Amino acid sequence: MRLASPAATESFGRHLAAAVHPGDVITLSGPLGAGKTSIARGLLAALGLAEEAPSPTFAIVQPYAPPETRIPVMHVDLYRIDEPQEIDELGLDEAQADSVLLIEWPERAPGRWPEALALSLDFAPDGGRVLTVQVPAAWEGRWPLT
Repeated sequence: MRLASPAATESFGRHLAAAVHPGDVITLSGPLGAGKTSIARGLLAALGLAEEAPSPTFAIVQPYAPPETRIPVMHVDLYRIDEPQEIDELGLDEAQADSVLLIEWPERAPGRWPEALALSLDFAPDGGRVLTVQVPAAWEGRWPLT
């Protein structure tokens, strides 16, 4: 999928919000500046977040819950995680039961979320972005987004 601009990347996130349910995991891969946080910001805005969502790079986990958002969301950035075991301390397995997990830099925990909707962004030669999607069985009937 081609995303022509940062606005288009954020718009994709807003469109994605209509299909998410508690228990979903969405992974966001790609190089620095490719638009991972833009997709997360669009999704969070569509779920009701009034202010712009900060990147959770330093906090690692940024939780959102009603009434701030329509459903609970954990926005996670694993960029600063050195060892996959550190992820156990974040409480994500428990949070997944009633939240949507948005996981940036999932390659820091290979194989941890095999049933995730896996989104991968890369730079297009013309300055836009190329989005590649791996759709798990749990998303059948919700993908492609309508």
